[in-house]
Amino acid sequence: MAYADLREFLTTLDNNGQLLTYSEQVSLEPDLGAACRAMSNLTDRGPALLFDNIDGYQPGQGRVALNMVGSWPNHALMLGLDKDTPVKEQFFEFAKRWDNFPGPIERQNHAPWQEHTLTEDIDLFQLLPLFRLNNYDVGCYIDKAVVISRDPDDPEHFGKQNAGIYRIQVKDKARLGIQPLAAHDIGLHLQKAEERGENLPIAIAIGNEPVITTVGGMPLAYDQSEYEMAAAIQGAPYRITTAPLTGLDVPWGSEVVVEGEIICGKREIEGPFGEFTGYYSGARSQPIIRITRVSHRTNPIFEHLYLGMPWTEMDYTLALNTSVPLYRQLKADFPEVVAVNAMYTQGLVAIVSVKQRFGGHAKAVGMRVMATPHGLAYCKVVIMVDETVDPFDLPQVMWALSVRYHPLHDTVLIPNASVLALDPSSEPAGITHKVVLDATTPIAPETRGHYSQLVDQPHTTARWETLLKGLLP
Repeated sequence: MAYADLREFLTTLDNNGQLLTYSEQVSLEPDLGAACRAMSNLTDRGPALLFDNIDGYQPGQGRVALNMVGSWPNHALMLGLDKDTPVKEQFFEFAKRWDNFPGPIERQNHAPWQEHTLTEDIDLFQLLPLFRLNNYDVGCYIDKAVVISRDPDDPEHFGKQNAGIYRIQVKDKARLGIQPLAAHDIGLHLQKAEERGENLPIAIAIGNEPVITTVGGMPLAYDQSEYEMAAAIQGAPYRITTAPLTGLDVPWGSEVVVEGEIICGKREIEGPFGEFTGYYSGARSQPIIRITRVSHRTNPIFEHLYLGMPWTEMDYTLALNTSVPLYRQLKADFPEVVAVNAMYTQGLVAIVSVKQRFGGHAKAVGMRVMATPHGLAYCKVVIMVDETVDPFDLPQVMWALSVRYHPLHDTVLIPNASVLALDPSSEPAGITHKVVLDATTPIAPETRGHYSQLVDQPHTTARWETLLKGLLP
């Protein structure tokens, strides 16, 4: 399973009944954002949406793809699995492929995005059908592009080259605003560049096959390459090529590649923007990108990502690419960790199942969650459950919280911890209390509670499950 580009993945979705091409004429606003919001409201098995008849554009131009990985069937197809693969199976398959990291890289020339080049009179509004997603967004955003940058102090280290997903506000024809959080790799790159008094060269790859956009949102270690992880996840070499102006490595199959630099010391107000938390982000002073070169395919497809009140494509995209890195990082220190569900609001809530070694062990694992690369800015509420509780089965989790969690004995409160500033409950922005809720069964030396007589299933339950499943429509 390795998709050459966005168009090949669209074909796979179509062949599996997971693509809806809408050819009636629509307006950019509010139709496109509303359609994607509506699909998320209706089902967790919805198709991707391809709009090819947008008011103001000629046929074949101005195409917009939305909801590409906005359902569990689409997520399974991204992994090359059967579209009906259950979420828990997708999690463990994703985790298994991590073992193949680092995967091989294949450098190729003659990338499809090299068909056309602009170095003068650049106008992103003419090239792409840009539109606002939510009612009170300050302007148009590019929110599913892969942003590539290098460590200015170690530019030859391939692993320290970052390929991440960051929200980008289109300020005008050739100027962008970007939100690089301090805890993210591009934030570290920008800090180093500005300490040297230099601009930070970047490339922005728009319209990509789904594996690199999924991996681009993963909380990898600073020196781990997203391209090498993409190769591991797709089970084949990942194809990259060199951006001509910046020399950065970019995905071979992109629709559009924008090159420029983040201006040293320059900040402007960015936002508000309807965010994955379900609230508008407010406006903050953020860095500015100056565009100097744009390369693109003929009639490029603009892939956009709707986000807002969960669940949206944002949540499906980040569900397992957040859960699996946390699982692997925790399991390296605590082999007793069984699974991690950090699918909710980008991991602000995480559920961890663990086989306890001794009383208090689960609490220690819960605190370690908050010290992972992702946990530092997320993982505000960590729920610990036993290894017999499936963290992906919320009724089981709620049962464990109901009968095994004791508010006095099983609450670990960490005051004034770090969190991303987009968390609307943080005060001041970026600071919050964090909590571990231990819903595991107490074991020695903890002896409280009455847990000796767990109700088991009748002996032939498994046989009846199989029998009845075959009778259901």
